[in-house]
Amino acid sequence: MHHDISLLINITVVLVTAFAGGMLARRLGLPTIFGYLVAGMAIGPFSPAFIGDIDDIAQLAELGVIFLMFGVGLHFSLKDLWAVRTVAVPGAILQMTIATGLGFLLTRFWGWSVASGLVLGIAISIASTVVLLRGLVDNGLLNTSAGQVAVGWLVLEDLATVLILVLMPAIFAPGADNAWLYAGEAILKAAVFVGLMLFLGSRLLPWILTWIARTRSRELFILAAVAIAMGTAIGSAALFGVSLALGAFLAGVVLSESEVSQQVGAEVLPFRETFAVVFFVSVGMLVNPVYLLEHGGQVLILTALIVFGKAIFTQMLAFILPASGHTMLVVSAGLSQIGEFSFIVGQAGMGLGVLSQEQYSLLLAGALLSIMVNPLMFRAIGPAETFLRRWPWLWARLDRHPPLSEDLVRPQADHVVIVGYGRVGAHIVTVLQRLQIPLLVVEIDARRAVAFQERGVPTIFGDASNSEVLTHAGLTGARALVVTLPSETAAELVVAAARELAPKLPIVARATTSSGVGRLADLGAQDVIHPEFEGGLEVVRHALLSLGYPATQVQRYTDTVRRDQYNTSVSTPEEHQVLEQLLHTARGMQIVWYTIRAHSPLLGQNLSQVNLRACTGASVIALIREQHMLANPKSSTVFQVGDMVGLIGEGEQIAAAEQLITGVSRSASG
Repeated sequence: MHHDISLLINITVVLVTAFAGGMLARRLGLPTIFGYLVAGMAIGPFSPAFIGDIDDIAQLAELGVIFLMFGVGLHFSLKDLWAVRTVAVPGAILQMTIATGLGFLLTRFWGWSVASGLVLGIAISIASTVVLLRGLVDNGLLNTSAGQVAVGWLVLEDLATVLILVLMPAIFAPGADNAWLYAGEAILKAAVFVGLMLFLGSRLLPWILTWIARTRSRELFILAAVAIAMGTAIGSAALFGVSLALGAFLAGVVLSESEVSQQVGAEVLPFRETFAVVFFVSVGMLVNPVYLLEHGGQVLILTALIVFGKAIFTQMLAFILPASGHTMLVVSAGLSQIGEFSFIVGQAGMGLGVLSQEQYSLLLAGALLSIMVNPLMFRAIGPAETFLRRWPWLWARLDRHPPLSEDLVRPQADHVVIVGYGRVGAHIVTVLQRLQIPLLVVEIDARRAVAFQERGVPTIFGDASNSEVLTHAGLTGARALVVTLPSETAAELVVAAARELAPKLPIVARATTSSGVGRLADLGAQDVIHPEFEGGLEVVRHALLSLGYPATQVQRYTDTVRRDQYNTSVSTPEEHQVLEQLLHTARGMQIVWYTIRAHSPLLGQNLSQVNLRACTGASVIALIREQHMLANPKSSTVFQVGDMVGLIGEGEQIAAAEQLITGVSRSASG
């Protein structure tokens, strides 16, 4: 029986070419979205290579829109938006208005119609969520005051886009005699849908997912999350006539504050990433390279408007907005590009017959080039600020307001970098803070990162295994890197990247498999800890200590086993040597430390006068005073309050020395 597998062929070709394009983009230091768009051009109808079925791929791309908007809704935070409202709300409105006006004027110069000019102006006023967040994360800016303003600004643009998508069919529909009447009807339908979602959906949908979560069936939970995203989007379009994007967005919003929001986001992430890739490829398929070459001047002018025009006018808003100059530089760099929402608006314009395919190709070309240039805009923030500071009168006007919140100072030297913050990471942070050692946490969970910042722990939000965030952690000046990630693959990527950035940096990493221990060591981790093996090694250590072997010798043996990657077969010469030393070691010897208190009989006497060895049999091997160690202190050393005295001897000798130092016998103290 012959089966039609054209859909499978299209999916395979899209994913394979997208993978190749994404890899190429990453090698060039560009966002992967650029590679996906180029992959679409390679298999589109204007390419001599394989021509994918646009209709099939376009329907799959709709899934990308649904999951993209669902993800935006899941991460929507009214609290975060409220915190930066004084800058983000007026800034986003003014910036979108200015950019739309500039785009409209440019298209009028080119002879476009009023409707097509408005659609293009609206499209170039909306920055890409994916590109902006990636730029902020890669530059370690997402959880800074400036990054929070940029994200709040972006949320306002997203909300405005949702409203625009609701109104576009009513305003630009062909043959609409009374556009405002249709617009009012569309807004009314959307308002009814929003009301139902916020009042009914916000109670029903989280309850359903919470109930399913209690069944402990991960398959059912994933199925329910995907069904809610798709069902709400399709239902909103079929019953209320609103866009799929709005339905998916509101489904995410009503789940964003529920107890299961984090789990939903994690489970839906693979669907969102996969179908978003299909969406970007489908967008690239509509680009006509021949048209772009023939209209190269228009492409460059539009790109300049998107990149430099938006950046300059956004920066000029610093004259009227209550934001610092640095904050506006970060926002200007982040918004100097367009992406997925611009594509959605453009596609809506094409569907309404407002934009031609050639005009849409021009919009896509501007998006491609702006995405390519955006990483350079982030790198230009520092030089641009230095340049502006050369004119104190100008910088004083741009920097009239302090940041909305003070950022924690991130150490760049003599600090410890901790990647991952589970139970192990939390313990390390607690210990290092107690020892007053500077530290920096790199955390992928946004809520945890915010919580750390509020606790005064310097934190960079981002995925250290899949971004440039490590370049902002100051590894070259760090004292150590500790990797506690639960994913061994992610840990390997972090260790490899860290070793390349800082060849001499001490790295401690956590492994979850026996083979992972060797791989992490080969990638450059000096110490690799396997929790399960470590438990067994700890049992051996306690057993040897209980048999009376010296702690220092036992420690040497356990350290040797760790260096041998937990090989317990005693196969290396060093292990044989350490066990041979244990065999000939006098058992029962101990090394202990005692602190000289204010009531100690030893105060004011020197080692010679006390003659501790003659009195107890124990010997003083070291003394720590004001955090400085004196090995084998001289007989003339006088005991002072706070001195830590290191003694070696057998159990009875140590007990006698303790009584002499403290002036209290063990029987009396007991």
